[in-house]
Amino acid sequence: MFDASRYSNPLVDRYASESMVSLWSPQKKFSTWRKLWIALAESEAELGLEISASQVAALKATAADIDFDRAAVFERELRHDVMAHVHTWREQVPDAGRIIHLGATSCYVTDNTDAILLRDGLDQILKRLRQVMTNLRKFCLAEAEKPCVGYTHFQPAQFTTVGKRAALWLQDLVLDHTEIEQARDAIRFRGVKGTTGTQDSFMKLFEGDAEKVEALDRRVTEKMGFERRFIVTGQTYTRKMDSRVTSALSAIAQSLHKFSNDIRLLCHLREIEEPFEAKQIGSSAMAYKRNPMRCERIGSLSRFLISMNENTAYTESAQWLERTLDDSANRRLTLPLAFMAADAILIIAANVTSGLVVRDAVIARHLKEHVPFIASEELMMRAAAKGGDRQELHEVIRTHAMAAADKMKNEGGSNDFLERLMADDAFDLNRAEAESLLDAKRFIGRAPAQVTHFIQEEVDPILGAHTDDGESAEELRV
Repeated sequence: MFDASRYSNPLVDRYASESMVSLWSPQKKFSTWRKLWIALAESEAELGLEISASQVAALKATAADIDFDRAAVFERELRHDVMAHVHTWREQVPDAGRIIHLGATSCYVTDNTDAILLRDGLDQILKRLRQVMTNLRKFCLAEAEKPCVGYTHFQPAQFTTVGKRAALWLQDLVLDHTEIEQARDAIRFRGVKGTTGTQDSFMKLFEGDAEKVEALDRRVTEKMGFERRFIVTGQTYTRKMDSRVTSALSAIAQSLHKFSNDIRLLCHLREIEEPFEAKQIGSSAMAYKRNPMRCERIGSLSRFLISMNENTAYTESAQWLERTLDDSANRRLTLPLAFMAADAILIIAANVTSGLVVRDAVIARHLKEHVPFIASEELMMRAAAKGGDRQELHEVIRTHAMAAADKMKNEGGSNDFLERLMADDAFDLNRAEAESLLDAKRFIGRAPAQVTHFIQEEVDPILGAHTDDGESAEELRV
């Protein structure tokens, strides 16, 4: 039930998916703690410690049945969340109570759980990212040959195509996908290391048998689904792993912030717009408005996510010796929120890229307005070939171009640059000859070929390797 008297986190209540919210939920976190305790006890039994099969079975039978209210009572008393959950579980399974957390330190469950959540969270993020890439791939190919005015400094420049411009957005996401995959594959299990990472408590349990201690570390790692573990740790795994993960998430935010800004600029030009629903309201006061609110939300959440990367970098740099606890409260906030923000950004981006609206008539009008300037160099070369002086012709073109541009700006008129050239005696130019040069497709270079080459070489191999993704589009919640 919604409680309007308490602050609610917008990432949880408005933006992120239920699957990502669930991943960072107390149920997922503390049931994973219990799975880790089971893996530890089971492995210790397999290596010869006096732990019975019935004790392990009792733990497995109650792993998901967590009394959170009772744990809260213990935590208020003990001021220690791990021990609160140990005591809660001991009450549930008194015969197995003594084997819970045997030889371990708190970071055995907290850090190993975080490694699991980071890994599983990145799997979700990668899948959502590929959905956006799939949408943009389709858009790039559909619009690969459609000319449009290119902009540098947000000033009209040489022509490109709508698809080529979108390929720039897609290329950033390809780079992000590689970076996130690398960050995901670099996640390691902390393993079974003890209080300062020396495994001394386990050496005591196994009466100095180092091979069994090493086997314990390896077995638990494998039981929890990891191929790699840290060989050396302090009490915690290095916080550099958190920083690397949030850096990869930040990369998505950077790319999609850029994408969202471009769409907002194109929306202002009325060339491309984000989806807009039949009953959607753009402004509470100006009924005619069609604000790019989805792209604005991408930008807003992206700035938040980028700041999370700075936070984890500070945390890594501030660690003392084998461990310090000033990371704990910070990480409880930073890691879940970073993932939820990335999830939300990708959900919105998938929605936008699945329904981009291209205004062909507006694009054509802008091309017509600027193509005489783009064609000016070729016009100059033709006039020179007929006997004109190249440098003198350049000055004539420059003078007429500036005058035509001033008229467009000051009077709001159309581009009369071509008429000015045809009226100038320096140019032996008739209209039919001039207009034959004004097809916009003559000025897009290799843009269409670049799009298809890029998609074949860099996009399709990624998407082709993940054909089992299925449908991952998520409906916008607000």
